[in-house]
Order: sequence, then C-alpha cells, then structure tokens
Amino acid sequence: ERVPHPLKLFRISPQAIDFTAPFPDSGIRAVSDVCLPPPPQVLSKIFSHEALQSYLPKIQLVIQDTLRAWSSNPEPINVYYEAQQLTFRMAIRVLLGFRIPEEELSHLFEVFQQFVENVFSLPLDLPFSGYRKGIRAREALQKGLERAIREKLQNPQGKDYSDALDLLIESGKEHRKELTMQELKDGTLELIFAAYATTASASTSLIMQLLKHPQVLEKLREELRSKGMLHNGCLCEGSLQLDTLNSLHYLDCVIKEVLRLFTPISGGYRTVLQTFELDGFQIPKGWSVMYSIRDTHDTAPVFKDVDVFDPDRFGQGRTEDKDGRFHYLPFGGGVRTCLGKHLAKLFLKALAIELASTSRFELATRTFSRVTLVPVVHPVDGLKVKFFGLDSNQNEILTETEAMLDATV
Repeated sequence: ERVPHPLKLFRISPQAIDFTAPFPDSGIRAVSDVCLPPPPQVLSKIFSHEALQSYLPKIQLVIQDTLRAWSSNPEPINVYYEAQQLTFRMAIRVLLGFRIPEEELSHLFEVFQQFVENVFSLPLDLPFSGYRKGIRAREALQKGLERAIREKLQNPQGKDYSDALDLLIESGKEHRKELTMQELKDGTLELIFAAYATTASASTSLIMQLLKHPQVLEKLREELRSKGMLHNGCLCEGSLQLDTLNSLHYLDCVIKEVLRLFTPISGGYRTVLQTFELDGFQIPKGWSVMYSIRDTHDTAPVFKDVDVFDPDRFGQGRTEDKDGRFHYLPFGGGVRTCLGKHLAKLFLKALAIELASTSRFELATRTFSRVTLVPVVHPVDGLKVKFFGLDSNQNEILTETEAMLDATV
C-alpha cells in the first residue's frame, strides 16, 4: 500500500508501537476491551444501500424527537453535548434496535461518556484514577448491553427491518458459529463507539456553519422546495427517501464542505509495505506512518481559499474534490477507507434537512468560541444555541408560558 504523495507523513521509528493493531500491549486494552470490528462482509451488509434505506425513517424520527426537545427547552442548549446524546441514541435505537426505556438510556449514555473519557488512561489501577473509572464504566456498560441483547433475543417480533445487530447475529449463524454473549457485547460496543464521537463532532460543525452562513441555510431550503420536499414551510410526509437524498446536490456540497473544513479526526496510521522515497526521504518497509487529513485539506493545491466555508467549491463546474487523488479524504483513503461513511453522511443530510425545515435557531453567546481539535473537533464551550420550534408557515411556535404572557399585554 504505497502512501500517496499529497499525504503529509510523520516518521515513526521501527521500534515504535505498531499503530495498525487495535491497541498496544500496555494494559489500556483492559479498559477498552474493544474487539476487532465485525468482518468486512458483515459490515458491507450493515452499510448497504438496502440497509441505509431501512435505517433512514428511523433516523429521521430520532432527529425529529431530538429537535422537538431542543425547541421546547426554554434555555440554550450545549449543541456538542446534545449531539453526542443524539448520535448515541441513534446507535442504540436504529443500529442496534434496542428498546431501552428513556430514563435507562440517559443513564447508559452517562456511563458510556465516562467510558470514552477514560478509555486511553494510563494503566494505573489506583482509587479515583481514570483507569479505575474506565474499568467500572466498562463493567456497567457490559451489564446494560447484556440486558438489552437478551431482551432483543427473547422478543424478536415487531420490527420491519433488520438492524446491524440482527445482521451480526445472522452472519454468525450463516458461518455455523453462534456468537457468544461476550462477542455480541463486544460487537455492539464497537458499533456504538464507531457511530458516536465523530458523527457528533460533524453534527456540531454543521449547525455552527449554518449559524455563521444563513445564506447557505436558505439555499438549502430553496433546493428542498425545488424538489417538492418543502411545501408551505413544512417537510412533506414520506419525502425523505434515499434516492431523493442523493439527488440533493447542494446538500451534498454543504456536507462535503463541513467535512473538509472540520474533519472530526486528524488522520490515520498505516504500515509501509515496501520501501519508498518521498520528498528526498526514504521511508523503510515496516515503519508505521501517520497521514494527516487536516494538513492535506489545508495544503492541497486543488482547494481555493482553504479557510473559507464555500460549499459551491464542490458544485458543478468546480468539483475541487475530484481534481487529483487523495486531496479530499475526510473518511481516509484506499482500501481502508471508513466503511461507515455512507451512514454518517446519511445522518448529517437528514439532520440538515430537519434543521432547514422545522427549526429556527440562533447563537446564544455574543461570539463563536474557538474550536479545539482534541479528542475530536468541537467548540470549547460546546456551542450554546437557542432553538425555536416552527409551525407550518415557518413562524415561531410560542411556548405556553410565552403565549400567556402575550395574551396579558
């Protein structure tokens, strides 16, 4: 796998940890206990066109419920925190098909957050250490997931689609190898982990850019109207189909530009399979190298005005993402590109459509806070935003208290 020229490389000595392995043998694996991801043939089914089409109505419902909750909150919300809850709920409800009560789901989310915050802790098993917190969070997660899996196995009826966990279980049966409960818990946790942080980061960046560029939001609405999806300020029922989504070219440009300018993760690791030379430096076979997605997007000559949020750069006549290979790689590149990229883009497009059609939102602080890159891209204050519900005429829906106050004036 020859590393493409446009990718910046950080040279790592051959004695360094093999970053192509899931985790180094440092004890950190005891906290994460994350298994290898499901086999590629299973993942291809989980993220196939048919699977995405079946997920879409459920994803839309989860997003709609979330936006209603945001709009009914009289106080501004922390978008990054709420987006994490949203992507976690999407993974639980849609990908895994768990029927966990809302109160228990909220508790499980808090436990999962503690697990994620401590997953890369130093392996020091001391009271109050991050390692100990991570171990306890993992144990609580495993118990909660096992309960949900057992309930799912005992009550398989009442579903109109096969979710990712169904496909994982079916794959085991097809290969005459019933998956153990531990394997099911590991696979479940892997799927939640994969759908969580990066999608929440991109969702927050999307909302931030729509706030900064209201003309982009209005152009999205115009496209929805032109496709017959938005009528009298209301998203037409049943209009959100996978083929229709794929025909929304400007929406695709907006999502691409969000991912170009605010790629959630910095890069990826690869192992050099044969010695090669790059800019006068010899990179030996067997070395581990890191390619930087952000530096690639910042320095690629195909992008004009790289710091400007400009979705039209991906429109007809410009297509800056197609001028050369490996200049645009928000999901990585080559044979190891992110297998969940189509699901992530589907989720972001559904979110953008719901934001454009059912909500009005405004920044609750005087200025936008700076963005930090660790552990993924997000505003340091989480992005404080006030959401307002809209009626079918795109007028703000007053809360009961506000309506009463207006009536007395």
